[in-house]
Amino acid sequence: MQMKKTFFVLAAAIICSQLNAQQPTDSSLLNEVVVTANKYPNKTSLTGKVVTVISREQIEQSGGRDLTRLLSEQSGIFIAGANSNPGKDKSLYVRGARIEHTLITIDGVPVYDPSGIGGNFDLRNLPLNNIERIEILKGSQSTLYGSDALAAVINIITRKNPAKAIAGQVMATYGSFNSIKTNAGISGRKGKLEYQAGWTLHDTKGINETVNSNNNPATDRDGFRQQGLQAGFGYRPNEKLLIQPFIRISSIKGDIDQGAFTDELDYTYTQKSMQAGIRNEWLMGKNKLTILYSYNRISRQYTDDSVKSRNGFDTWSQGDYKGSEHFADAYITVKSGSTITLTGGLDYRSSLSDQNYSSIGFFGPYKTTYSRDSLTQNQLGIYAALNWNHPSGFNTEFGGRLNLHSEYGSHAVFNVNPSYLLSKKFKLFANLSSAYRTPSLYQLFSEYGNRELQPEAAISLEGGLHYYAANNQFSSRVVFYSRNVKDVVFFSYNPVTFVSQYINQDRQKDHGLEWEASYLLKKGITVKAFYNYVTGTIHTKTGNKDTSYNNLLRRPQSAGGIILSAVINPRFFVSSNLAITGERKDAYFDNNSFSTVYTTLGAYALWDIYAEYNFCKKRLKLFADIRNITGSRYTEISGFSTPGTNGFGGISYNF
Repeated sequence: MQMKKTFFVLAAAIICSQLNAQQPTDSSLLNEVVVTANKYPNKTSLTGKVVTVISREQIEQSGGRDLTRLLSEQSGIFIAGANSNPGKDKSLYVRGARIEHTLITIDGVPVYDPSGIGGNFDLRNLPLNNIERIEILKGSQSTLYGSDALAAVINIITRKNPAKAIAGQVMATYGSFNSIKTNAGISGRKGKLEYQAGWTLHDTKGINETVNSNNNPATDRDGFRQQGLQAGFGYRPNEKLLIQPFIRISSIKGDIDQGAFTDELDYTYTQKSMQAGIRNEWLMGKNKLTILYSYNRISRQYTDDSVKSRNGFDTWSQGDYKGSEHFADAYITVKSGSTITLTGGLDYRSSLSDQNYSSIGFFGPYKTTYSRDSLTQNQLGIYAALNWNHPSGFNTEFGGRLNLHSEYGSHAVFNVNPSYLLSKKFKLFANLSSAYRTPSLYQLFSEYGNRELQPEAAISLEGGLHYYAANNQFSSRVVFYSRNVKDVVFFSYNPVTFVSQYINQDRQKDHGLEWEASYLLKKGITVKAFYNYVTGTIHTKTGNKDTSYNNLLRRPQSAGGIILSAVINPRFFVSSNLAITGERKDAYFDNNSFSTVYTTLGAYALWDIYAEYNFCKKRLKLFADIRNITGSRYTEISGFSTPGTNGFGGISYNF
């Protein structure tokens, strides 16, 4: 009852105030140009793929938020930990899919963590201020992007250079939990040269991550510190050639706890990551050749010296995990007249890792070591896609990819994506596609590894309708989707032989619905609403029996939001966001009973308000961001804390 009462109070307050969290997403515009859907610039009216765009303007109106907070405000995306302690790991779920089934790319280049069990990239490494825009491409996209793109591709596009010789921005934010955020950036273009560089810092004392159990009175604040540096250059010797080297460096330090309901006073981690590479583009008439190369390196260290508190099994432990990856992609886009575009290319990915773990516990010292000589894999992809855009409004894409892997051999995927634009108002679309995920280095080669693992393979079907009003005053999209994943990698334990190993066993079936709409009430005032529904079932074997059960842990079956915005005057902008998260199932390991406990997390609603005021021809800006205004008490992850009402304020200057 309290949840329902809170919801109606918040809804009434927002509707009466005529405020919003963001302006309508750019995907509501019929002729919005995106690059992620087809790997070349294309209008949304000419593709049947489901794309959402977060523009630079929306990013600038995000105040003190980070990337995970901004993404969690989008339809179909839930991030467990987005509203928790800043240093808490952020688990990204798109359309209910597993964390490792969404591919993160930066400027079209896939990024992974080869040292992790799942291999998924840590979004905390990417400061929001260095991002120009974000394109979220939902559905299976392995044809163009390879492994991990079973549920979506989130392409993060970095800041671009202005037309003038020098421009820059500085920003400082202070808020709850002694949180400080600062960033400074400079960029420019002159003649054949262009450049950009930026630095960011996020430092917070944080909150105590865990909910303390009665027999564990220890408590502390788990701090977090992130620094990032990025730089890019561009050289245009002529109008046909562009050469762009880049580098991004991130460093994270933080305090963590032992797990659900188990605090720890001296458990820390550090993480350092670096991506460096080069992008080359060569125009040949209407055709373009793109060559990408990226080197990704990451190192993580976890240390528990158990001096201040001893809540784990060990008196001392330390884990060091290092991974690196080379990625190269060369593809050409060939246009035939105004109706046919062919994209074809080759990409290569080489991964390796070094891992060391040492501990001293109840049973004496323990140590495991895996070197890059044994933790390595290579894969080659050959892909092509043909787009046909007929003047009648009918569009379709046919594509395929052959993946050649150093362990499991070959695997092929495909996609068929027709759409029809009727009267420039209604777009009907469908997508039948397959996708795959390569097993991680740990799943293949660790002490629990299995070199016989096959890739996880998915077949996805989605379809829907997108309506555009002639004057862009109203836009609405509804999508139905179904995803069937076989050979899901499963951690198996045999109670007879006491052997644990990763195997291909499970089959995952997910179904869902997404609805979103935006409406321009009058000049300067807009409203956006969305609703998501997803259900998922795992089919597995236990002994000789086949069993199935709902397994979307931490992912709400239903979620939605009401987003409103108001430009009060050319200087003053106010926004508000009401996010509603439904009930979720969860599970955690109980250190007292040494068993897994299953529980249900209650529904909750969060109401945030953001405001900014501009001076000096919009060069100087003051802003404030108040979150969880009503002080809702809620749980994102069992055994872990969430903050009450909190706020941030700051100033930024552009020159």
